[in-house]
Amino acid sequence: MPVSPTLLVRGESEMRALGARLIAVCDRGAVITLRGELGSGKTTLVRGALEAEGISNGVRSPTYTLVEYYPLQRLAVAHFDLYRLADAEELEYLGYRDYLNPATLCFIEWPQRAGDYLQAIDLEVEIEYDPDGRRVRLAAKSEWGRGLISHLN
Repeated sequence: MPVSPTLLVRGESEMRALGARLIAVCDRGAVITLRGELGSGKTTLVRGALEAEGISNGVRSPTYTLVEYYPLQRLAVAHFDLYRLADAEELEYLGYRDYLNPATLCFIEWPQRAGDYLQAIDLEVEIEYDPDGRRVRLAAKSEWGRGLISHLN
C-alpha cells in the first residue's frame, strides 16, 4: 500500500494544522489509526481536526472513557483512545461497530490493543519523536486511504 513521504512536524501548532488538513479532505466516514508513544501528538492531531470543524473547547484524549463522539454537521467524529483497554472484547461493549458507518470518521489511538477488531483500516498514521519535532508517516490501507494521501500531497 502507498506510504506518504515522512513529514517533519515542528510543534503543536503544526500537528494541529496537519489534523485540520486531514479532516478537510475527508469526504466520508472511515477508520484512521494513530500510532506513537505517549505524548507524541496523536491527540493533538485529532484536536486540530476537530478545531477545523468548529469544536474548540473540551477536546481531550478519551483515555478513561475510551471514546468521545462529536456529531458534527458535515461528518461525525468518534475519537477512540484504547490505551487503557484491558481486553479487545471491550470494544463490543463500547458499541464499536456502530461507529463504523459512512457518516462517522473514527480516529483510533493505540490500535494495537484492539486485536482482530480493527480489520477495516483506511489510513495508518505513525508518529515518532525526532530531535526537530515529530516524524509523521501516513500509510494507505484502502483505496479511500490512497485517495486521501493523494489529496494531502
